[in-house]
Amino acid sequence: MGYLDNTSITVDAILTNKGRELLAQGGTAFNITQFALGDDEVDYTLWNPNDTRGTAFYGDVIENMPVTEAIPDQTKALKYRLLTLPGNNAQYLPKVTVSPSSVSSQSGNGSVLVFTVSTLNFSNANSTLGYTAVLANNSIGTIVPGTGQALSNVAPGITGDESSVSVVGLGEFKITLNPNPSTTQSRSTTITFFANETGGEITVNITQGARTAVASNNTTS
Repeated sequence: MGYLDNTSITVDAILTNKGRELLAQGGTAFNITQFALGDDEVDYTLWNPNDTRGTAFYGDVIENMPVTEAIPDQTKALKYRLLTLPGNNAQYLPKVTVSPSSVSSQSGNGSVLVFTVSTLNFSNANSTLGYTAVLANNSIGTIVPGTGQALSNVAPGITGDESSVSVVGLGEFKITLNPNPSTTQSRSTTITFFANETGGEITVNITQGARTAVASNNTTS
């Protein structure tokens, strides 16, 4: 990661593998329809109302901070996106939570994981558009909304590399892990949940152990 000179306006973008594929197709295949803004780099504690030069300089340090280069890792970039909340009576920012919040030591021979997603500080949050769940590596398993949780009339709002897959549901998601191809190495991936109405996201790390080799029962006489 590097820093960009803040003395001029710069638009810095990195395309995912899928983005580069669409760009190479030409025509209208590559068409940006949505974008997000964030202020991850800003340290608001640097606001200084005691600056003797006057009110115009209270945010001088903040305004002259360098900004980081674009990075394609959604678990590290735009974690604090600017958002517009439904209604006008929000007193607190909504916070996305998930249970379980981390997953490790899963059976290498396959298992089923169930995640429950909810939003704090906002009544009836995401009850219409639900949540988008993005499994970073679809080879590790399949993901579906929980029973009665599917929102088939809402298209997944997140697209990414070909190795990822996304589904939309009201708040429960189930992942069926495939057997790990390796009997010696563990493997890992992430699943990120996005709140489609209120913004916010949370990422869970998933680690699956090595597959247990099954001994053969065949005998030779």
